[in-house]
Amino acid sequence: MTTNSRLAALLATEKKAEALFEAIESQQLVRPGRTETEVDRDIFTLAERSFGVKKHWHKRIVRSGPNTVHIFAENPPIREIANDDTVFLDLGPVFDEWEADVGRTYVMGDDPEKHRLCRDLPRIFDTLKQYFDDHRDVTGAELYAYAQQRAEAAGWLFGGAIAGHIVGEFPHARIPGDKDLYRISPANPERMRDPDVLGQMKHWIIEVHLVDRARTFGGFYERLLQPADMAMA
Repeated sequence: MTTNSRLAALLATEKKAEALFEAIESQQLVRPGRTETEVDRDIFTLAERSFGVKKHWHKRIVRSGPNTVHIFAENPPIREIANDDTVFLDLGPVFDEWEADVGRTYVMGDDPEKHRLCRDLPRIFDTLKQYFDDHRDVTGAELYAYAQQRAEAAGWLFGGAIAGHIVGEFPHARIPGDKDLYRISPANPERMRDPDVLGQMKHWIIEVHLVDRARTFGGFYERLLQPADMAMA
Protein backbone atom coordinates (compact mmCIF):
# COMPACT_ATOMS: atom_id res chain seq x y z
CA MET A 1 0.00 0.00 0.00
CA THR A 2 1.37 3.44 -0.94
CA THR A 3 1.91 6.27 1.54
CA ASN A 4 -0.92 8.28 -0.02
CA SER A 5 -3.35 5.37 0.13
CA ARG A 6 -2.48 4.71 3.79
CA LEU A 7 -3.07 8.37 4.61
CA ALA A 8 -6.35 8.35 2.68
CA ALA A 9 -7.49 5.30 4.66
CA LEU A 10 -6.59 6.98 7.95
CA LEU A 11 -8.40 10.19 6.98
CA ALA A 12 -11.51 8.21 6.01
CA THR A 13 -11.33 6.40 9.34
CA GLU A 14 -11.08 9.68 11.21
CA LYS A 15 -14.18 10.99 9.43
CA LYS A 16 -16.10 7.96 10.72
CA ALA A 17 -14.83 8.66 14.23
CA GLU A 18 -15.95 12.28 13.91
CA ALA A 19 -19.40 11.03 12.90
CA LEU A 20 -19.40 8.92 16.07
CA PHE A 21 -18.67 12.07 18.09
CA GLU A 22 -21.53 13.88 16.35
CA ALA A 23 -23.86 11.04 17.34
CA ILE A 24 -22.60 11.17 20.93
CA GLU A 25 -23.33 14.89 21.00
CA SER A 26 -26.74 14.65 19.32
CA GLN A 27 -27.83 12.02 21.84
CA GLN A 28 -26.47 14.11 24.72
CA LEU A 29 -24.62 11.18 26.23
CA VAL A 30 -22.28 13.57 28.08
CA ARG A 31 -24.30 15.49 30.63
CA PRO A 32 -24.35 16.26 34.37
CA GLY A 33 -25.72 13.58 36.63
CA ARG A 34 -24.28 10.68 34.64
CA THR A 35 -21.25 8.71 35.75
CA GLU A 36 -18.19 8.30 33.56
CA THR A 37 -18.91 4.58 33.40
CA GLU A 38 -22.46 5.16 32.15
CA VAL A 39 -21.20 7.44 29.39
CA ASP A 40 -18.51 4.93 28.42
CA ARG A 41 -21.03 2.08 28.29
CA ASP A 42 -23.39 4.06 26.07
CA ILE A 43 -20.56 5.07 23.72
CA PHE A 44 -19.58 1.42 23.32
CA THR A 45 -23.20 0.47 22.54
CA LEU A 46 -23.66 3.36 20.11
CA ALA A 47 -20.40 2.64 18.29
CA GLU A 48 -21.32 -1.01 17.78
CA ARG A 49 -24.99 -0.52 16.95
CA SER A 50 -24.76 2.49 14.66
CA PHE A 51 -21.21 2.29 13.28
CA GLY A 52 -20.38 -1.41 13.34
CA VAL A 53 -17.40 -0.91 15.66
CA LYS A 54 -16.44 -4.17 17.35
CA LYS A 55 -12.88 -3.29 18.33
CA HIS A 56 -11.27 -0.35 20.10
CA TRP A 57 -7.49 -0.30 19.87
CA HIS A 58 -7.16 1.36 23.28
CA LYS A 59 -9.38 1.71 26.32
CA ARG A 60 -12.10 4.33 25.97
CA ILE A 61 -11.47 7.31 28.23
CA VAL A 62 -14.24 9.38 29.83
CA ARG A 63 -12.85 11.87 32.35
CA SER A 64 -14.68 14.61 34.25
CA GLY A 65 -13.84 17.34 36.74
CA PRO A 66 -10.57 16.70 38.63
CA ASN A 67 -10.13 13.43 36.73
CA THR A 68 -9.33 15.48 33.61
CA VAL A 69 -5.86 16.27 34.94
CA HIS A 70 -4.90 12.57 34.83
CA ILE A 71 -2.97 11.06 31.92
CA PHE A 72 -4.08 8.05 29.88
CA ALA A 73 -2.16 5.46 31.91
CA GLU A 74 -3.76 6.51 35.19
CA ASN A 75 -7.11 5.23 36.43
CA PRO A 76 -8.67 7.75 38.82
CA PRO A 77 -11.83 6.82 40.77
CA ILE A 78 -15.04 6.89 38.71
CA ARG A 79 -17.08 10.01 39.37
CA GLU A 80 -20.41 11.55 38.42
CA ILE A 81 -20.32 14.49 36.01
CA ALA A 82 -21.11 17.75 37.83
CA ASN A 83 -22.79 20.89 36.54
CA ASP A 84 -19.57 22.89 36.16
CA ASP A 85 -17.19 20.15 34.99
CA THR A 86 -15.01 19.88 31.96
CA VAL A 87 -15.38 16.41 30.44
CA PHE A 88 -13.12 14.84 27.85
CA LEU A 89 -13.46 11.75 25.69
CA ASP A 90 -10.52 9.86 24.17
CA LEU A 91 -11.72 7.21 21.73
CA GLY A 92 -9.82 4.66 19.63
CA PRO A 93 -12.38 2.88 17.43
CA VAL A 94 -11.22 0.52 14.69
CA PHE A 95 -12.97 0.81 11.31
CA ASP A 96 -12.17 -1.80 8.65
CA GLU A 97 -8.91 -2.65 10.44
CA TRP A 98 -7.75 0.99 10.50
CA GLU A 99 -7.25 2.82 13.78
CA ALA A 100 -8.81 6.16 14.61
CA ASP A 101 -7.75 8.20 17.63
CA VAL A 102 -9.86 11.22 18.45
CA GLY A 103 -10.40 13.33 21.55
CA ARG A 104 -12.72 16.19 22.40
CA THR A 105 -13.58 18.24 25.48
CA TYR A 106 -16.93 19.59 26.66
CA VAL A 107 -17.72 22.25 29.25
CA MET A 108 -20.85 21.65 31.30
CA GLY A 109 -21.25 25.12 32.81
CA ASP A 110 -20.47 28.77 32.10
CA ASP A 111 -17.02 29.10 33.69
CA PRO A 112 -15.09 31.43 31.35
CA GLU A 113 -11.69 29.89 32.11
CA LYS A 114 -12.93 26.41 31.30
CA HIS A 115 -14.40 27.66 28.04
CA ARG A 116 -11.10 29.41 27.27
CA LEU A 117 -9.24 26.15 27.82
CA CYS A 118 -11.67 24.33 25.53
CA ARG A 119 -11.08 26.91 22.78
CA ASP A 120 -7.30 26.73 23.23
CA LEU A 121 -7.14 22.97 22.63
CA PRO A 122 -7.69 22.97 18.83
CA ARG A 123 -5.82 26.26 18.50
CA ILE A 124 -2.68 24.77 20.06
CA PHE A 125 -3.12 21.64 17.92
CA ASP A 126 -2.98 23.91 14.87
CA THR A 127 0.21 25.62 16.12
CA LEU A 128 1.88 22.21 16.60
CA LYS A 129 0.85 21.12 13.12
CA GLN A 130 2.24 24.37 11.70
CA TYR A 131 5.52 23.83 13.54
CA PHE A 132 5.75 20.32 12.07
CA ASP A 133 5.06 21.69 8.58
CA ASP A 134 7.65 24.46 8.95
CA HIS A 135 10.45 22.30 10.43
CA ARG A 136 11.15 19.28 8.27
CA ASP A 137 13.75 17.88 10.68
CA VAL A 138 11.63 18.25 13.82
CA THR A 139 12.11 15.43 16.33
CA GLY A 140 9.55 13.98 18.70
CA ALA A 141 11.37 15.56 21.63
CA GLU A 142 11.45 18.97 19.94
CA LEU A 143 7.73 18.97 19.15
CA TYR A 144 6.92 17.89 22.71
CA ALA A 145 8.98 20.78 24.09
CA TYR A 146 7.18 23.15 21.74
CA ALA A 147 3.82 21.84 22.99
CA GLN A 148 4.90 22.65 26.54
CA GLN A 149 5.94 26.15 25.47
CA ARG A 150 2.64 26.85 23.71
CA ALA A 151 0.66 25.63 26.72
CA GLU A 152 2.68 27.87 29.05
CA ALA A 153 2.26 30.86 26.74
CA ALA A 154 -1.52 30.40 26.89
CA GLY A 155 -1.49 30.23 30.68
CA TRP A 156 -1.82 26.46 31.07
CA LEU A 157 0.32 23.47 31.96
CA PHE A 158 0.88 20.77 29.36
CA GLY A 159 -0.63 17.76 31.10
CA GLY A 160 0.48 14.92 28.85
CA ALA A 161 3.52 12.69 29.26
CA ILE A 162 3.47 12.55 25.46
CA ALA A 163 2.07 14.88 22.80
CA GLY A 164 1.12 12.14 20.36
CA HIS A 165 2.06 8.85 18.75
CA ILE A 166 1.85 6.97 15.49
CA VAL A 167 -1.32 5.34 14.19
CA GLY A 168 -2.01 2.94 11.35
CA GLU A 169 -3.37 -0.47 10.50
CA PHE A 170 -4.68 -2.32 13.53
CA PRO A 171 -2.75 -3.10 15.64
CA HIS A 172 0.02 -0.55 15.07
CA ALA A 173 1.45 -1.47 18.50
CA ARG A 174 2.92 -4.61 16.92
CA ILE A 175 5.18 -2.67 14.56
CA PRO A 176 8.70 -3.71 15.61
CA GLY A 177 11.24 -1.26 16.92
CA ASP A 178 11.80 1.06 19.87
CA LYS A 179 8.35 2.25 21.00
CA ASP A 180 9.76 5.57 22.25
CA LEU A 181 10.51 6.44 18.62
CA TYR A 182 6.79 6.11 17.86
CA ARG A 183 5.80 8.76 20.41
CA ILE A 184 6.06 12.55 20.60
CA SER A 185 7.95 12.80 23.86
CA PRO A 186 11.28 13.81 25.42
CA ALA A 187 12.45 10.21 24.86
CA ASN A 188 12.28 10.49 21.05
CA PRO A 189 15.38 12.16 19.52
CA GLU A 190 14.57 11.00 15.97
CA ARG A 191 13.09 12.99 13.10
CA MET A 192 9.34 12.48 12.99
CA ARG A 193 9.60 12.19 9.20
CA ASP A 194 11.97 9.22 9.40
CA PRO A 195 10.32 5.94 8.30
CA ASP A 196 9.55 3.15 10.74
CA VAL A 197 11.59 -0.06 10.78
CA LEU A 198 9.36 -1.49 8.03
CA GLY A 199 10.27 1.44 5.78
CA GLN A 200 6.81 2.97 6.00
CA MET A 201 6.08 6.63 6.58
CA LYS A 202 4.96 7.30 10.14
CA HIS A 203 1.48 8.79 10.44
CA TRP A 204 1.11 10.80 13.62
CA ILE A 205 -1.67 11.66 16.05
CA ILE A 206 -1.11 14.93 17.89
CA GLU A 207 -2.46 15.07 21.45
CA VAL A 208 -3.03 18.30 23.35
CA HIS A 209 -3.70 17.87 27.08
CA LEU A 210 -4.03 21.20 28.90
CA VAL A 211 -4.40 21.61 32.66
CA ASP A 212 -4.97 24.73 34.76
CA ARG A 213 -2.02 25.80 36.90
CA ALA A 214 -3.76 24.70 40.12
CA ARG A 215 -4.32 21.27 38.53
CA THR A 216 -8.07 21.32 39.27
CA PHE A 217 -9.36 20.80 35.72
CA GLY A 218 -8.12 20.04 32.26
CA GLY A 219 -9.07 19.23 28.70
CA PHE A 220 -7.92 17.01 25.86
CA TYR A 221 -7.97 17.17 22.07
CA GLU A 222 -6.39 14.91 19.48
CA ARG A 223 -6.62 13.96 15.86
CA LEU A 224 -4.53 12.93 12.88
CA LEU A 225 -1.68 15.16 11.73
CA GLN A 226 -2.03 15.67 7.99
CA PRO A 227 1.18 17.26 6.71
CA ALA A 228 0.68 20.28 4.47
CA ASP A 229 2.77 18.64 1.75
CA MET A 230 0.41 15.65 1.73
CA ALA A 231 -2.92 17.46 1.39
CA MET A 232 -5.46 15.15 -0.23
CA ALA A 233 -7.54 16.34 -3.18
